[in-house]
This record gives sequence, structure tokens and C-alpha cells, in this order.
Amino acid sequence: MNRKTLAAAFPHTIPVLMGYLSIGIVYGWMMSAAGFAPFWTAAASVFVFAGSGQMLGVDLLSRAAPLADIAFLTLILNFRHLVYGLSMLEKFHDVKGLKKFYLIFALSDETYALLSGVQPPEEVDPHGFYLSIAALDQIYWIVGSVAGAVAGALVTINTEGIDFAMTALFLVIATEQWLSGKQHLPAFLGLGGTLLPLLIFGPDGATFLIPALVILVGGLLLIRPVLEKPERLEERGESL
Repeated sequence: MNRKTLAAAFPHTIPVLMGYLSIGIVYGWMMSAAGFAPFWTAAASVFVFAGSGQMLGVDLLSRAAPLADIAFLTLILNFRHLVYGLSMLEKFHDVKGLKKFYLIFALSDETYALLSGVQPPEEVDPHGFYLSIAALDQIYWIVGSVAGAVAGALVTINTEGIDFAMTALFLVIATEQWLSGKQHLPAFLGLGGTLLPLLIFGPDGATFLIPALVILVGGLLLIRPVLEKPERLEERGESL
């Protein structure tokens, strides 16, 4: 990464900056309230970087939950990343070495949303551009969580409702993708593929999440030729 690449990537990460600072502060505050020192908050944000998974971990760790329970609940909560990985196979296929492993590790919900919708400028290296977005997003989360942990050790306030910032962040990124994208079929698939299991199984995440993911993965595989067809036609047009 260089300064030019970081400068090109930074504007795209501003919505994540605002959301991660807010939610990171909440997470750090929760860790502090549970009795964990800021060091452990920073370590979790550096080596785990799972957002909602980290928040779930606060409750599980504070209750000294069995390791098997922690592993199972974390798997269920983060199973959606299977869909993320499948959709990024083409974009990451020629990334080599540690860069590829870091891009996989740092593929949070918001980073995935950015990487799947943004196009790198012609004057910068695409791999460096993707890496810059992922690294900046994690830095925002680390800064927010550490700030929250330190503040939580000094001040006690009611943070109820502030976690809606994550939902607001999703809405901002989804709206930007809708406005900038030419193909809205995946958005309709995502809406229908989650709404149907929700109506059938109810709002319990452990119950409706897996059927929803099965529908989304299967649906994406089925419509992949339709999504790739316009790109192939454009490539043929440019070559002719």
C-alpha cells in the first residue's frame, strides 16, 4: 500500500468509519463493563475482528460459557461469510501470499459490501486498493473499541439504542450499492431469501439463518450466469 492507494480508498470507507467508531465504542464499553481490561479489547479487535461475533463473545466470556457453546454459536452467527467467500472467488483469485489471507480474514460485513460494489481507479493497483479498504476498516474498529474500553473504565453511561448505528450503516451501504449498481437481482434475492425463512421459522437467528443462507447460496449459484452475461457482452464489445 502507498499514500496514493490509501487516498483513493479512504473516501469509500467514510460510512464504515462513522459506523465502526460508534459500534466499536459500544463494544469497548461492553468489554469494560464485563470486567475486561482495554488490552483484551484491543487484542480481540486485532486478532478476531468479528463485529457482532465479538459482541456475542462478551456475554459468553463473562458467563464462562463452555468452549463448545462458544464455537457453535460463533459458527452459526458467522455462517453468512460462506456466501461472502463464494462471491469473492473471482475478485480474489489472483491475489497472492499474505495479502490474500488478510483479505479473507478482514472480510467483515461492511468491508464485503464495499469490496463487492466499488471499482478501483485505473491509476492504482486493484489489490492494493482492496487491501487498503480492508485495513482502514479494521483500524476504525480497533480505534473505536479501544476508545470505548478506556472511556468505559472511566465513565458509566446508558448506551441503550446506540447499537442501531450498525443497522444504519448497513442501510447506507446498501442504498449506495443500489444506486450505483446496474443489476438489482441479488438484492431481490437477498430480500426474498431472508424474508421467507423469517416468516416460516420466526425471528430466532439460530433457526432461520441457516435456511436463509442455503437459499442465498443456491440462488446466487443459479443466477450467476445471468449476472455474468452483461460483463461478457461488454468484454466482447470492447474486443470487437
